[in-house]
Amino acid sequence: MRRIFISFVIEDENAVIGLGLLAKNPAYSDLEFYDESVRVPISSVDAPYIKRRIRDKIERCGMVLCLVSSAAHTSSWVTWELETAIDRQKPIVAMAVKGLSSATLPAPIRNKGVPFSWDPSKLKGCLDDAVVVG
Repeated sequence: MRRIFISFVIEDENAVIGLGLLAKNPAYSDLEFYDESVRVPISSVDAPYIKRRIRDKIERCGMVLCLVSSAAHTSSWVTWELETAIDRQKPIVAMAVKGLSSATLPAPIRNKGVPFSWDPSKLKGCLDDAVVVG
């Protein structure tokens, strides 16, 4: 079973739900997705607790999937999650949300050779090609 942490902005929560449904497809039955929906600012008084929870989930995962949307690159949470994954030497892959025709990758993975797909049907291949950013 491949456990995958999903880094995303809350506005893309429906796409994350879709990934959960994808994991029920027999072709993807070896995947288990983790996410931590964050609705508070990274500077919030709850942030240290939330960071500990997210860090624990990232540490228990074999890789991180960054769900790329028009807003993902502006999220301090997505940036922090990707930086945490990089610090923990977790392989990272990126996939665009459905219908997105162009996007900016978040800074920690921009120009780093992270496998990226616009096509959800190619997710499995991207996961196989995930890279450790360093």
